[in-house]
Amino acid sequence: MRKKTRKVALLGVLTSVALVLSYLEVMLPPISTAVPGIKMGLPNIIIIFVLYKFGLKEAVTVSLIRVFIVALIFGGNIMTLSYSVAGAVLSLALMTLFKKINLFSIVGVSIIGGISHNLGQILVAIFLFDTIQIGYYMIVLSITGTIAGVVIGIISSILVKKLEKLV
Repeated sequence: MRKKTRKVALLGVLTSVALVLSYLEVMLPPISTAVPGIKMGLPNIIIIFVLYKFGLKEAVTVSLIRVFIVALIFGGNIMTLSYSVAGAVLSLALMTLFKKINLFSIVGVSIIGGISHNLGQILVAIFLFDTIQIGYYMIVLSITGTIAGVVIGIISSILVKKLEKLV
């Protein structure tokens, strides 16, 4: 019982850290004014950490709680929520798959997560706006998703190693 309580408390703290990283990301100036909507994905540091240290169920829980709370706090509407959920679900699904295949390091899995998060959002936009041309935006988002994936993956990898005894 004590171990379960410790796990729930730790996941609560990690969810809070992910929320703080979301807030920090909103407060930072845009990465690019030429390409709107690009973010580093700082909360994914925590999501990847949870995926590697706890597992899929816990990573999904932390990720979705974070997405819904961020939507409430920052005044997201159903469209922004649908983009966020689609990106989170697709990236977690593919990161889990590639983690299980064990061909890639945490950095490689993070890159897959960054690109697939963008792909999930593009697929929602294609569906909502009923135009395939939005898919061309994926070229730029693949590049930025790769760069963000590398940075987030390196940080996540360090955390997983340094906090090995935490879990």
